Amino acid sequence: MRAVSLHRDVLVVTSAVLHVNCVVVRGTVGEGGGAAGGPAAGGSAGDAAETSLQAETFVIDSPVLPDELDALPTLLEQARFPQPSGLLATHGDWDHLLGRLAFPHVALGCAESTAGRLQASPGDAQRALRTFDEELMIERPRPLALGSLQALPVPGRCEIGDRELELHRAHGHTHDGMAVWIPWARVLVAGDYLSSLEIPALNGGDLIADYLATLERLRPLLDSAEHVVPGHGPVLDRPQASMVLEEDVAYLHALRDRRTDGELPAGRRSRQQRLVHAANLAAL
Repeated sequence: MRAVSLHRDVLVVTSAVLHVNCVVVRGTVGEGGGAAGGPAAGGSAGDAAETSLQAETFVIDSPVLPDELDALPTLLEQARFPQPSGLLATHGDWDHLLGRLAFPHVALGCAESTAGRLQASPGDAQRALRTFDEELMIERPRPLALGSLQALPVPGRCEIGDRELELHRAHGHTHDGMAVWIPWARVLVAGDYLSSLEIPALNGGDLIADYLATLERLRPLLDSAEHVVPGHGPVLDRPQASMVLEEDVAYLHALRDRRTDGELPAGRRSRQQRLVHAANLAAL
């Protein structure tokens, strides 16, 4: 697991498997909140303690491996972030829902579309996780329990301290989901979109129109973003993310027109991505 600071209020934790990204965001409270002092900005340990008391933290998505999840509370403490008061999932795929294994008493929030998906298919995420664990011979100390979900209206806003996260509809990879814009840090948490490692995956349905609409919703956010965090893959700067977006638009138009002989985007031509492409074609 690797942890990188994108902003004094934003950490990215990347899992050693599937290159899954988990984002930790801190919202400030009042004039002396997390935007002030602290060691990262040259403050003292006392400043950091005051910051911790006057801030609120959310964890968006999750790493995957048990030791990574166990390490999250300590990582937040070392970074002088308060322990989370909320968890958010960008969508309902199992590898984005594991925050409750790290923080079992913290509520999980998600888009209303994701809450509907999980409630309509109870146990799907747990079964998918169990299959993954069996294939890699991973043992977990306890099963995944999602608890009572907090369904969030999307598009909408979510308060964190005295600040707000913007929630944007993100359908196409699946029938559910949201992207999260952190405006004061200029960080876009894109869910399973804008990955430089993966081509658009439609997950067994003809969702091309939805996917293209999501990319167009994300486009104006890229104009203001300093960092874009995809669900899987390296964190991107604005030019890199814009290039991925244009490549994805071109790929989806070619897929819609059934032009199957074109090359996949550079850097995304692995055997696994060719299998994803074949599954996309089969779903049309």
